[in-house]
Amino acid sequence: MATTSSMFMYSLTIQPPTSVTQAILGQFAGTKEQQIVTASGSRLTIHRPDPTQGKISTILSQDVFGIIRTLAAFRLAGSNKDYIIIGSDSGRITIIEYVPAQNRFNRLHLETFGKSGIRRVIPGQYLAVDPKGRACLIASAEKNKLVYVLNRNAQAELTISSPLEAHKPQTLVFALVGLDVGYENPIFAVLEIDYTECDQDPTGQAFEEVEKTLVYYELDLGLNHVVRKWSDPVDRTASMLLQVPGGGDGPSGVLVCGLDNITYRHSNQDAFRVPIPRRRGVTENPERKRCITAGVMHRMRGAFFFLLQSEDGDLFKVTIDMVEDDNGQPTGEVKRLKIKYFDSVPIASTLCILKSGFLFVASETGNHHFYQFEKLGDDDNETEHDSDDFPADPTEPYTPVYFHPRASENVNLVESIDSMNPQLDCKVANLTDEDAPQIYSICGSGARSSFRMLKHGLEVNDIVDSELPSVPAAVWTTKITRHDVFDAYIVLSFDNGTLVLSIGETVEEVTDTGFLSSASTLAVQQLGEDALIQVHPKGIRHIRADRRVNEWPVPQHRSIVAATTNERQVAVALSSGEIVYFEMDSDGSLAEYDEKREMSGTVTCLSLAEVPEGRVRSQFLAVGCDDSTVRILSLDPESTLENKSVQALTSAPSALSIMAMPDSTSGGSTLYLHIGLYSGVYLRTVLDEVTGELSDTRTRFLGPKPAKLFRVSVKGESAVLALSSRSWLGYSDPQTKNFMLTPLSYVPLEWGSNFSSEQCTEGMVGIQGQNLRIFSIEKLGRNLLQESIPLTYTPRKFVRHPEYPLFYTIESENNTLSIATKQKLLNDQTVVNGDGVTLPPEDFGYPRAQGHWASCIHVVDPINAKSTLQQIDLEDNEAATTIAAVSFASQSDETFLVIGTGKDVSVSPRSSSAGFIYIYRFLDDGKELEFIHKTRTEQPPSALLAFQGRLLAGIGNELRIYDLGLKQLLRKSQAQVVPNLIVGLQTQGSRIIVSDVQESIVYVAYKHQENRLMPFVDDVVARWTTCTTMVDYETVAGGDKFGNLWLLRCPQKASEEADEDGSGAHLVHERQYLQGAPNRLALMCHFYPQDIPTSMQKTQLVAGGRDVLVWTGLQGTLGILVPFVSREDVDFFQTLEQHLRGEDAPLAGRDHLIYRSYYVPVKGMIDGDLCERYSMLPNDKKQMIAGELDRSVREIERKISDMRTRVAY
Repeated sequence: MATTSSMFMYSLTIQPPTSVTQAILGQFAGTKEQQIVTASGSRLTIHRPDPTQGKISTILSQDVFGIIRTLAAFRLAGSNKDYIIIGSDSGRITIIEYVPAQNRFNRLHLETFGKSGIRRVIPGQYLAVDPKGRACLIASAEKNKLVYVLNRNAQAELTISSPLEAHKPQTLVFALVGLDVGYENPIFAVLEIDYTECDQDPTGQAFEEVEKTLVYYELDLGLNHVVRKWSDPVDRTASMLLQVPGGGDGPSGVLVCGLDNITYRHSNQDAFRVPIPRRRGVTENPERKRCITAGVMHRMRGAFFFLLQSEDGDLFKVTIDMVEDDNGQPTGEVKRLKIKYFDSVPIASTLCILKSGFLFVASETGNHHFYQFEKLGDDDNETEHDSDDFPADPTEPYTPVYFHPRASENVNLVESIDSMNPQLDCKVANLTDEDAPQIYSICGSGARSSFRMLKHGLEVNDIVDSELPSVPAAVWTTKITRHDVFDAYIVLSFDNGTLVLSIGETVEEVTDTGFLSSASTLAVQQLGEDALIQVHPKGIRHIRADRRVNEWPVPQHRSIVAATTNERQVAVALSSGEIVYFEMDSDGSLAEYDEKREMSGTVTCLSLAEVPEGRVRSQFLAVGCDDSTVRILSLDPESTLENKSVQALTSAPSALSIMAMPDSTSGGSTLYLHIGLYSGVYLRTVLDEVTGELSDTRTRFLGPKPAKLFRVSVKGESAVLALSSRSWLGYSDPQTKNFMLTPLSYVPLEWGSNFSSEQCTEGMVGIQGQNLRIFSIEKLGRNLLQESIPLTYTPRKFVRHPEYPLFYTIESENNTLSIATKQKLLNDQTVVNGDGVTLPPEDFGYPRAQGHWASCIHVVDPINAKSTLQQIDLEDNEAATTIAAVSFASQSDETFLVIGTGKDVSVSPRSSSAGFIYIYRFLDDGKELEFIHKTRTEQPPSALLAFQGRLLAGIGNELRIYDLGLKQLLRKSQAQVVPNLIVGLQTQGSRIIVSDVQESIVYVAYKHQENRLMPFVDDVVARWTTCTTMVDYETVAGGDKFGNLWLLRCPQKASEEADEDGSGAHLVHERQYLQGAPNRLALMCHFYPQDIPTSMQKTQLVAGGRDVLVWTGLQGTLGILVPFVSREDVDFFQTLEQHLRGEDAPLAGRDHLIYRSYYVPVKGMIDGDLCERYSMLPNDKKQMIAGELDRSVREIERKISDMRTRVAY
């Protein structure tokens, strides 16, 4: 990488892409249960469906740093574990396995066969596996096919052969599937077209006559080569193949899905064809033909069926009847093909049917759905169409068949998995006045689109919320004996007393527990086998199992100010600054250690760790004093209460907690000291278990209130609940084992404790004001919470009200009937009964109509109403294209909403009959819009922006300035500044940044005296710009439609010249360079994140964090670019990245540096996602890299984690 760059950014992903391009099903862990593996962009994720709860949880997600094009699962005969084959852009075939013990993917084979990148003739686009796991075929879109034979060696390890070629030049492949032939030679079925004649015929006659063929390629295992066994022409519109079970289960062969028909084909059987049923209804076009976009075959004992999905989302059940012999057994000869309507689900990229009776729908857009089968649609009254009534010849005509869509009967939705694909625009704003801003985004398409609010936090499951008689100060839970599974008491401490509640079927007050109820409580603990301890300001009560009470009174004129306990030890601090230490004797009584230890200041807090397994005592006591120090005292009998180490702090400690937690550095568990300060800062430091030394301190600001810490347990692991102005949970990430500190999406609590009962085995109890709350935390994997508001059509852009927490979205849907046209059709007198039913569009989509647009404007309130407040529909086939809130100086700075629309818009080739600019006034604090007037333009406006009290509009390739008139907008100035089409505008001062659809960006200066717009800098590379934002006055960051992110900077001299006072004549007369502006932009940074950026802005994401660039991607990605401050950090991370490229090579075999430099060499960027893989490496590799960098492993991990936690989540 060119180290000459003067600017460096660190790229991090906050939310990985959520769109699923492909999903496969298999027993990847080698157990009975099935898992789902999905590919999203460059991420491979394995999910575990839980059939008992009907939920899906993520087990492992890994970035393979390459484009995953296709996946396949296979298993060798006789084994019980599935392997995964990946076809990627690395020019290699990769076979990996999932290792459940270590929760990671392990690469078994990596075979190179061609160049890297996605090319026409390099295999990787199609992948098919023989059902018996003996071979796989990987093919390119044109010409090349390679067959690999899979086997096992004497050690039962998977082996892969050299590739066998099945190439055919000038052949295009459309689909590919492995045939089920039992244990005969493996056969692969391919849909292909030979275009040799089309290439040589200039008249186009050959193209009209070209045939699509279904070809069988047979792998002869004996001779070890591939032959073209059989080929036959099929319907020219065929685009998909599905495997039909063979061997003893079925007739073998394939289903060929084309436009409006499905055909069964096999080399030794007749063809059978059925049409795809069309929807019936007034608003449906009866002539519109459907095609199949997704399908799945499912076997049951002695039977099988297909579920095929059309582009409307309708599922059809296809079955095959076979000829039976005299005994009623199927012979393997096909009799007929049958199809019937099953249900409607969202349009899927992949369908998976689980053996446990669930259907996983990886949606093309919007949330993914997990359904449970209620029944298989055998006994409903849907009409079944069979192949007896239709000709098998694809050229012969037939009468189409129809059905009435209805609400789902056969499948029932049990879980919806959040997905923000496609994400079209995003804004970061703090509308709820919390300490960290929220992310607002519009995503989805059609009626399944939504407005989403994302907030950093963990989801909390509220169980109990009850009011108490007065405000308690603290709460504890305790068991009665050591071996109890559940807690027995909740102890509440008030200013002047203590209340004990028993936990059972109900929670009620008890008085005969032996607890002192007349004093407030400082600590409660179950001690030894069956005793209880209560520490109160005037002493310690030791309550035996037979209700005998031993009391240790405090020396005169003193009281206890802090206490800490575990199951064998007690330590208390007196108001005089002395520490008294007790340990449990063999007879179960508490013995006081003879000497008291005097501390230099007043003690504010104490902490003892839990007694480790198999030990008698915990080794250390942590003491926090008001002189802003924490001391570690030894509890060893030889050196009791001797000082081991001291840590100075920035303010007095308010809470301490010593606890063992899993550690990514050592791989085991480590003792940590958690410290909360009065300033609201939280520190976590490693406590050496032998010497008591403190090292590797990490800090985080929690909020302005003093921090309190409590030991809790979540998902069987110890965690720390940290309370300040918000409640936080510190825990180990289930996947990486890194320590995470995440706020809870919950009310702020004053005190907390662990809670365990029969109804809630792993929960927490907390105090909020006068309320007692019991809650649990279920999902640790997701730390971004989403709230969703449904929208009507696909959202295009949105703006925020300048003062109020409201947003305005524009939505438009192509080839869809508008509301007015739909109403007209429904009101028609000739409606047949049953055809006039309107179905909910979020399940069934909108009625389609070529050339029609449906479009609307919404007022969205995400904070108070959490819904849309007003909808304005556009008429006359207009579609909204762009939106802006503009304050006009001529109207005494009143802000108006400006919306650009196009009439009769055709997307490709780009055309329209007119464009309009609508002006709306805000009423009722922005909750309502009032139409003022509209202005006609020659083309639809593609970008609008407020500029110096006027409106700046990009219309076609012209930049215009408008002012607001009474009847319409008044044109004040215009200039042609870009060659094609303006797609974005940004401004600062009198400088305007104009993005062109395919010619990058141009800087334009506006000269007020002359009223002229003058371009003065443009770019050397043609970038297809999708979004831009100004980083500072000279620099702009942007993204393009090939998935690149870049930063461009204007030369200092050109920038100063453009801002010189005067008429700007020097800019007009300056010599043009290569038909462009006189100056050129310099490229500062360039990076390929593998998602198309749709929005970008400079903002902060955490309280007190630095400014970062937040960008969003079309597939639902959220990413940030963090600027480096020091050159030293840049060198450190560059070296680390270099080592990781070698030591942790990408899973699919792509070279990381070349991958991040897909279109332009990576410059000035460090890949944070790769650096964060460091914590997942085996220990020896970590040590080796640390040695090369001359740092300790902990130091490296701290630097990596600080890069993220200081600016993001």
